[in-house]
Amino acid sequence: MNEFPPIRFCPFCGIEMEEREAFGEIRPTCPACGYIHFRDPKVAAGVLVESEGKVLLVRRINVPMQGKWTLPAGFVDGQEDPRSTAIRECLEETGLEVEIVDLMDVVYGTEHPRGASIVIFYRGQIVGGVLAAGDDADAVAFFEAGDLPPLGFKATEQILARWVEERVGSSDCS
Repeated sequence: MNEFPPIRFCPFCGIEMEEREAFGEIRPTCPACGYIHFRDPKVAAGVLVESEGKVLLVRRINVPMQGKWTLPAGFVDGQEDPRSTAIRECLEETGLEVEIVDLMDVVYGTEHPRGASIVIFYRGQIVGGVLAAGDDADAVAFFEAGDLPPLGFKATEQILARWVEERVGSSDCS
């Protein structure tokens, strides 16, 4: 597991935090007001979009995984429905408007301390927009299952491996 940055001061009263046992773990605890800091997971949501048998990917311009390709995805904002996040991120990164068709999978794993530890992936279909890279992507394109570019993030690799397997399985049944 990755190390989290230390929580040095209480977000409520500003007093220096102490490491104390709370609820079976050592947790940052405020000695003045009693606030206990729980290291909650960061949640992201993404969308797998297919068109003419190809999958939509974006090339990242930011670290980590700069220059690698991923599914359109991003952090879920507080009070935001993860479906809305997936739709918003797809529009921001690709210029395409999508609607969510179904839930594909929920993937857990941390690759870096500032990343998401839970990623919710949906399947989406295009309902509008114009394909154009935006936000934190410098390129956007559709790729065939047998011709995927260098991928970033294990969650992306896992979902695309499943997508490739589904494509191969469906072509065997023809």
